[in-house]
Amino acid sequence: MTDQNYWLLPEGVDELLPPAAWQLEGIRRRVLDVFRTWGFEYVEPPIIEYLESLQVGSGSDLDLQTFKVIDQRTGRLLGVRADMTSQAARIDAHSLDGNGVHRLCYAGTVVHANPASALESRLPLKAGAEIFGATSLAADAEVIALLVETLRSAKITKPVLVLGHMGIYRNLLSSLDIAPSREPALFAAVQNKAETDIAEILGAQQGTALLVRLPTLMGRRDIFPEARAALAQAPEGALQAVDALEQLADAVQSRCPEVELRFDFSELAGYGYHNGPVFSAYEAQQGSAMARGGRYDGIGGAFGRARPATGFDVNLNHLLGAAPSTEPAVWVPHRSGLPELLDAVQALRSSGEVVICALSAEDSPPARCDRILEKAKDGWTVKPLS
Repeated sequence: MTDQNYWLLPEGVDELLPPAAWQLEGIRRRVLDVFRTWGFEYVEPPIIEYLESLQVGSGSDLDLQTFKVIDQRTGRLLGVRADMTSQAARIDAHSLDGNGVHRLCYAGTVVHANPASALESRLPLKAGAEIFGATSLAADAEVIALLVETLRSAKITKPVLVLGHMGIYRNLLSSLDIAPSREPALFAAVQNKAETDIAEILGAQQGTALLVRLPTLMGRRDIFPEARAALAQAPEGALQAVDALEQLADAVQSRCPEVELRFDFSELAGYGYHNGPVFSAYEAQQGSAMARGGRYDGIGGAFGRARPATGFDVNLNHLLGAAPSTEPAVWVPHRSGLPELLDAVQALRSSGEVVICALSAEDSPPARCDRILEKAKDGWTVKPLS
């Protein structure tokens, strides 16, 4: 590397400049304020942990996304977090007392070894909320309603929610004879809706047709009769999951009537640790999901206490397009030795105004300044800046 390219950043790693950096920080604050008003307690997990702790209950996808480093103090393998759900589960299981319901939230940067897609950052800022200790669909409906409110705080008022249920896939899988080493490939094929690959992996065994059909079962509310007919010969647990999904849809629609619901019976959101209802949130201008979540009961068992759990995380970078533009500011021309002017500036800032003071008589107001603080007969007044 020469002195002419020290400014280069790694591929997929970017930095935010004004005004986007303030916009993203504003979104983070508003989202955390929403979490607070819903009664969620804020936690700050560490950005690095022992690798095995970060990957509890997850699949190979998370392993591939996790940077690994050697701890020079212990020689043990550390991971840089690529996801914060397992960290929240560890905190609930090991660091908090009591067996009641815990509501936890967090916000922070995660680090991906590979971008999720060609245009994705490898350093997304995530915020999430999790409910531990509640088994009912009411808890799943609660976190989905919270997600909708979170998106509303970022000016996204009509998201599309895609609902699924991991119980459908897991029960279909339980009736098949497949080697454990082949399960990740099957999981990926179902995720990608690759019907040919599903058939090739499973071969001619009984039950293959049901799993091949699964990716085609998607659409609006009227997909449920078709799904029940298609899964009529499926294990009973799969049909029970379909019923639970419809009950959850009823609960979500009653709480969030403005939300457009879609259903995908092969939706396998996340990194493989989900085992119940799952969901993803989309917006018309975004090609990828802004948020993902679902139920992941039992992960805390690896940390000493298995607990029912449900939650979501949202990629705050994806909400930047809906953020307001740079805040307008008040310009204060250079004047010295005027204590009353400083008092006026402080009063404006205390009221929430952005005030930019000139540092010399030659300074010009930045483009964001649309008003000016001027001397008046009875003090100081703010006027439009021509």
